[in-house]
Amino acid sequence: MVKDLTVQNTLESLLNTPNQKAQKPTSGKSFQETLKESMEKVNKLQKEADEAVKKLATGQGGNIQDTMLAIEKADISFRMMMQIRNKIVEAYEEIWRMQT
Repeated sequence: MVKDLTVQNTLESLLNTPNQKAQKPTSGKSFQETLKESMEKVNKLQKEADEAVKKLATGQGGNIQDTMLAIEKADISFRMMMQIRNKIVEAYEEIWRMQT
């Protein structure tokens, strides 16, 4: 399947890290930086899909298979990003409820 989705790789690395208090990131990047980079890559995939559709529609080249592949990559990465966002919001709400 699609192995170049950084959001998936980031999610897998986050899930595979052991639970330790105040653990520093091994890559030297904060969670915020990693999340921002992942969102930028999702945005890049969305733009690539838009460009592929535009080229196909205007007859400037490209084929239907490449266009559909670009659209699916963008869709899968966006849906994964939304799931990560939902989990972050759920975690925030849970922490907020614990404080009251």
